[in-house]
Amino acid sequence: MLSKNVVIAHRGASAYAPEHSFASYDLSHFDMRADYIELDVQMTLDGEIIVMHDETIERTGLSHGVIKEMKLKEIKEIRIGQWFNDKFPELAHDYYAEQSVPTLKEVFERYGKANYYIETKAPDIYPGMEEQLTRVLETFELLTEERMANYQTVIQSFSLESLIKMHQLKPGIPLLLLCKKGMLRDMSDEDLQKIQSFVYAVGPNYKDLDQPLIERMHRLGFLVFPYTLNDEGDMERLINEGIDGAFTNNPDLLRKQFRLDNGEVFES
Repeated sequence: MLSKNVVIAHRGASAYAPEHSFASYDLSHFDMRADYIELDVQMTLDGEIIVMHDETIERTGLSHGVIKEMKLKEIKEIRIGQWFNDKFPELAHDYYAEQSVPTLKEVFERYGKANYYIETKAPDIYPGMEEQLTRVLETFELLTEERMANYQTVIQSFSLESLIKMHQLKPGIPLLLLCKKGMLRDMSDEDLQKIQSFVYAVGPNYKDLDQPLIERMHRLGFLVFPYTLNDEGDMERLINEGIDGAFTNNPDLLRKQFRLDNGEVFES
């Protein structure tokens, strides 16, 4: 699925429901029809891959614990939605308060052959993460030649080393390099061309992007998917400057902006 106007649901529809929960994924996938579900993965003490942004359970679990020091059974007892209800009372729902931490396997069981962006979070503290991730993906037949050719399962990371490992484990898997502010501007064309031999896209901070940088990335062969694009004004600007898609907590708003850019009439 290599196309323009790609809507990547960042942690699901996380502006409307607790991030990295089935409530958030259901909303983005079934209701808002985002092109991709975006997932951050961590590893438990007993080697299970779970979906959570942070390395601890403190923020979304309202408790104490470091994921790499906890077994899956412990993590499954945590509820990850009450923080959202407390922070956004106008969006609060009893159903959200009951959300638990999904395993990667549970996500694939629920959404099947959906399109996925999967980020290896802090891979340096999880030895063997890339190998375990590859095994799970292959078990669910998400790394077939057809899916890889159609960019339906994409691995992303701020860690170039992690992407290199994934490339070595599964040549041909689509890879996206996430980039902190200033990183792309500091890299030479020569260095970027080396990366482009196995990385097909870059994910810069949206605040770092302007038209000359987007055009430079395109010239070097990269697609450009900024994170995390939530404001409609920023969406309109960057769409006009040539982005290929974006990560967003608001998949409905980004889809609306892409439709408006295409001259379509949007009906809410």
